Amino acid sequence: MRRSPLHDLNGRLGARFVDFGGWEMPVQYESVLAEHRAVRSIGGWFDVSHLGRFSLQGSSARPALRHLLTNDIDALAVGRTQYTLMLNESGGIEDDLLVWRWGDDRFWVLPNAATHDMVLARFREVAAGAEIVDLREITAMVAVQGPAMPGVLSDIVGRWPKRFATDEIGKSGHKLWVAGTGYTGERGGEVVGDPALVSNLVDSLFEAGVRPCGLGARDTLRLEAGLLLAGQDFGPSINPFEAGLEAALSWDHDFVGGQALTKVRQEGPSRTLVAFTLPGRKIPRHGYSMRAGDSVGEVTSGNFSPMLEKGIGLGYLAPPSTGEPLEVEIRGVWEAAERAELPFYRQK
Repeated sequence: MRRSPLHDLNGRLGARFVDFGGWEMPVQYESVLAEHRAVRSIGGWFDVSHLGRFSLQGSSARPALRHLLTNDIDALAVGRTQYTLMLNESGGIEDDLLVWRWGDDRFWVLPNAATHDMVLARFREVAAGAEIVDLREITAMVAVQGPAMPGVLSDIVGRWPKRFATDEIGKSGHKLWVAGTGYTGERGGEVVGDPALVSNLVDSLFEAGVRPCGLGARDTLRLEAGLLLAGQDFGPSINPFEAGLEAALSWDHDFVGGQALTKVRQEGPSRTLVAFTLPGRKIPRHGYSMRAGDSVGEVTSGNFSPMLEKGIGLGYLAPPSTGEPLEVEIRGVWEAAERAELPFYRQK
């Protein structure tokens, strides 16, 4: 099982570890609920060194990005980040990922942890002659999230990029590569750098009162923020229109899977992702059945929302349903659910 470069530090801080896609990662330190509320109120930091990341540089970098990914890389300015998708030939979602643009022909590609090797192999196949470096092998990565975190990070490293911006920040003769991105719906960002330098950053965060948080809180936070989980809320058999991710499609260039999506674009999806809430402490779980009139499906993500203090969930209904009353089966009982708009929770 693989370990983060920050594994020993996490252990000293009291992390409880789990197997996450072949990585031994912290699921919690104190408790999921306490860590969740800390991020929503002030901030916390997450070891996300398991996430994919590689650099892509050279004249073939941009054409490869345009061919393999759905969003328009030419619309991305230097110093900015972009959310995009990688599809298969049938239009199914193989991965959702971020691209950080550092120069005209210099990029970082950040896939999900489980798809890192697959995405990296595709780019090595398509981007002939490009310089590609697997950054996961030589760096650590942390996410620093919460309403107070931009100010805390600015105090520690000198400055901090705005939302979806990137920056290269020199520190102690080395560099941290940072972006105003994250997976919690909060302000802050993600930091990549030499493991020793990132460890020093974490020490500074700890001294500033920023608590470590595990993947358990990261999952409840992302669900409250209405962010989808790869491999659970979508996968190779689900297309962007079904998942509500059509904003990541740019039709001014040809990309893998684009032709297959043309018919879906014209006729509409055969199923749609629905967001819902449940009253009280009734909690929907992955795999629970859903129904609304003649439409049926199942929950893909569900949990208790610490901020809303009720159950929240996502799931697909086929055929698409809009007006009929929605129900979720919980332990053999069909419970009335209320449709919701995403995000479930937004910071005031």
